[in-house]
Amino acid sequence: MSDTPTLLTTWKTAQTRLKAGRIDSPSIDSRLLLEAACDVSRLDILTDPYRAVTAEQAAAYEAMIDRRLKREPVSRILGRKGFWKIMLSVTPDVLSPRPDTETLLDVGLAAFAPHQAFQIADLGTGSGAILLAFLAERAGATGVGTDISTEALAVARDNAASLGLEGRAAFLRTEWATGFEDQSFDLVVSNPPYIPTADIAGLDPEVRDHDPHLALDGGPDGLEAYRQLVPEIRRVMKPDGIFAVEIGWDQGDAVKALFDEGGFDDVKVVLDLANRSRVVTNGPDPRAQAPDMSLLS
Repeated sequence: MSDTPTLLTTWKTAQTRLKAGRIDSPSIDSRLLLEAACDVSRLDILTDPYRAVTAEQAAAYEAMIDRRLKREPVSRILGRKGFWKIMLSVTPDVLSPRPDTETLLDVGLAAFAPHQAFQIADLGTGSGAILLAFLAERAGATGVGTDISTEALAVARDNAASLGLEGRAAFLRTEWATGFEDQSFDLVVSNPPYIPTADIAGLDPEVRDHDPHLALDGGPDGLEAYRQLVPEIRRVMKPDGIFAVEIGWDQGDAVKALFDEGGFDDVKVVLDLANRSRVVTNGPDPRAQAPDMSLLS
């Protein structure tokens, strides 16, 4: 029997190492890295599991697995991350997009018809993930992403170009909505920093050591960005416009109160797929109209 490593044996060995290293999702992480190291697809691994892995590929894969065992996220190792239905480049200058943030898309897309023309502001855009995901779904939409990081804006512009969306997306270096005219946008979205400063040291190494602290640190109570955003969103949002901001799982009541006090009507907290508070908005709650799937369990 040949001792030549195959896609299957290489993958299984890596899974075992990651599991022993207490890495979350060892199977998925090891597969994604295998695909990159060996230039194969998920389908290749499933349909041709005994394909030989070359010494060069094995060395590249081993190096990737070593980095993951040091708690470097897969998105940082690969330099890319999927979000919603798009693939984005990510660098150390931007937050790696997370599935929880897709709740913002659920809310915003429920508020605007597929062929409707509308204007979006994404405040603190980072990689451009939120804005570009909206533009990819709504052909009539245009938008602006803002950030105070020149490096982050460069990443966002590159992502827009890679997705063919540069004609409908602009990116501006400014703080939140500074410089925009009043009542300019139909939809204002943001995923601001919301981790209390003292909590950052206790975050998982994947976040603490690899995401920019500028995108994490929400001040002593985690709410500083929302205090700045409330009047800015109120100013630049059209009278019948929608806003949606991401929040920490335990911040729903506090952030809702800030928007209530800021003069917004019909403010609500929307839950993510794990039934945790995730978005504060005056828009529709798509889960409120969804069937209760728990009844089927």
